[in-house]
Amino acid sequence: MQTIYAMHQSGSDNLEKQEKFLLYSLESILDLYLIMLSTLTEIRKKEIEYIELARKKHLSTSEERNPNLRFINNPVLLALEENNSLSIALEKRKISNWQSNDDTILLLLQDIKQSECYENYMTKVEVNYNDERYFIADLFMDVIAPNEKLYSYLEDYKLTWVDDIPVVNTQILKQLKQFSQESDFKISELYKDDEDKDFAITLFRKTVLNEDNLTKEFADKTINWDIDRIAEVDTIILKMAICEFLNFPSIPFKVTINEYLELAKEYSTPKSSNFINGILDNLVKDFQAKNKVNKVGRGLM
Repeated sequence: MQTIYAMHQSGSDNLEKQEKFLLYSLESILDLYLIMLSTLTEIRKKEIEYIELARKKHLSTSEERNPNLRFINNPVLLALEENNSLSIALEKRKISNWQSNDDTILLLLQDIKQSECYENYMTKVEVNYNDERYFIADLFMDVIAPNEKLYSYLEDYKLTWVDDIPVVNTQILKQLKQFSQESDFKISELYKDDEDKDFAITLFRKTVLNEDNLTKEFADKTINWDIDRIAEVDTIILKMAICEFLNFPSIPFKVTINEYLELAKEYSTPKSSNFINGILDNLVKDFQAKNKVNKVGRGLM
C-alpha cells in the first residue's frame, strides 16, 4: 500500500524501480529484527564493562568488588550471545549499529537497572530457568520495546521502520517466551517460503497494472461519493482488496476484508473503515451472485 501510494505521489510509472523499493523495504524489516534482538546481547556486554570498571576503582565498595552477576549470567542472554545463527546474520547483514551508537545502549541499560522487573529479578533469593526466561521476556516487553530513546533512534535511522517496530517486537517477544534449554534459538525468516515472497510482488504488480479495471469494479458502488474526492489511501486499499478477491482464490473473502479494514483504521480517515467495509461487502455479494470468483479450499467464503 505504501509503495503504491509513493508511486502515485511521485508520478512515477517505473514499475521495476518501485518493485525494487518494495523488496528493499521488506528486506529492511529483517535488519530491524536483528538490531532489536542484538540490543539484548549489547546490553549484557555493557553491563560486563561496567562491572569490570567498578571492580578496578581505587576506592571500590564491597558491592562493586563482589557484584551481583545474575543479570550477565542469565542463560537466555548467554544463549543469544553464543548463538551462531545470530552472529552470522548480524555479520552477513552488516548490522553494527550499537558499536557506533553505544550511547543508546548505555541509556537503555540505565533504564533497565531502574526498572521494577530488574529489581525484583536481582533481589530474588533463588531463580529457576522459567524465572530467567520470563524475566528477559518481561524486560523486553516492559522496558526495551516501549523505550522512547530507542524508538527515537530507530525512527531517525530509518523512517519506514515506524510501522514495522510493533511487528518485529511482537515476533521477538513470542520467541523469548518460547525460549528453550533443549533447542537452539533460531533466527526468524523474513518470508515463510518463496510463495510468501511472490505474494507481495504479485499483489503489487497486479494492482498497479490493473488500476483502471479495479476502479471500475467499485465505481458504481460509490453513488453517494464523488470518486475523485475519496481519500487516495482508500482507493488504493479498495484496489488492493479487489485484486486479492480476483487473483488469490486461496484467500478467504473475510480474511481479505479484515486485513484491509485494519489498514484503513491505521492509515486513513476515521470513517474510512466503514466506507470500505460497505463497498467490499457489496462486491463480495455481487461476485458470488455472478460466480465471478471461485474460492478454493475449506472455509474460504
